Amino acid sequence: MTPVLSKIRFRDAQIEMAHGAGGKASRRLVEGLFAPILFEGSQDPLGDAAFVDVNGSSIAITTDSFVVKPITFPGGSIGELAVNGTVNDLAVSGAQATALVVTFVLEAGLPTELLEAEIRAMASAAHRAGVVIAGGDTKVVEHGKGDQIYISSCGVGHRISGITISPKTVRPGDRVILSGPIGDHGITILLARGELDLEADLRSDTRSVLPLVQAMARAAAPGIRWMRDPTRGGVATSLNELVRDCGLGAVICEDKLPIHDAVRGACELLGLDPLHIANEGQFLAVVSQEYAETALDALHRTDGGEEAAIIGEIREQPAGTVLVSTLYGSKRIVDMLVGDPLPRIC
Repeated sequence: MTPVLSKIRFRDAQIEMAHGAGGKASRRLVEGLFAPILFEGSQDPLGDAAFVDVNGSSIAITTDSFVVKPITFPGGSIGELAVNGTVNDLAVSGAQATALVVTFVLEAGLPTELLEAEIRAMASAAHRAGVVIAGGDTKVVEHGKGDQIYISSCGVGHRISGITISPKTVRPGDRVILSGPIGDHGITILLARGELDLEADLRSDTRSVLPLVQAMARAAAPGIRWMRDPTRGGVATSLNELVRDCGLGAVICEDKLPIHDAVRGACELLGLDPLHIANEGQFLAVVSQEYAETALDALHRTDGGEEAAIIGEIREQPAGTVLVSTLYGSKRIVDMLVGDPLPRIC
């Protein structure tokens, strides 16, 4: 994550699950505790990766941890997720992953066949993403002190030519593009936990978004202002972070949102907003008006981007707010995720 100077004091007496959910509590923890101590003096907004100059070369670096439960689920598993999530954090920061290093935290009693399956899943995902796993570490904790496997990753890469990502470049009139249907991963994990008497034909959307980002960059690099993969906290949280950082507003059209019927139905039954549900294979992009259709066409012509859509635009007012134009012609404010409705989704 890119350094930031915090103006928020962290007053919570202890750490709760909500602090890891990617919403308001997470932001409060990072900006109120980590940032003022570790990143004092920087004014840069938070990002999915940092760029470091090394002997005149700009190197992108990111880190992530994966604690998903269950470790296997329809459409993927924790090993695949760890690779894709790290590659995606670099991709939406305007960088192509070159190498990863990974750390396994294993619970004593874990069957070897399960561990081997996740190692193989990770190797396959790395091969598909075109990234090398260059090293790693292993720790073992006592039985009952972990959920089988936790994986931590660090990824390094290089800039994608022609792209500079920053909320500071976002302007009124820019279009908001979504790469595909939202909510598949979060709802898939929720159902895979077996705690709800619901069934749906859903699979996690976990994948590398790098090919989509590269296709968009080739077609519309000068117009790409900002990108983010809406994982924990979903599309709503990512867009709220954007409008806060750029000082503008965003208006999203509900009827333009790509959402599978199974996700929409599950959210209605559970009282959840699809905009708050986690994704692991989609990204948001803000693109200038003159390049937006070109960028969208590039996504449509790329495998996996057929359902990409322009879902809204950036406006001057109301500053710092995300509005959704509903199917009934009204508008509602969508805030960042509060609480932790979907634990251990990534």
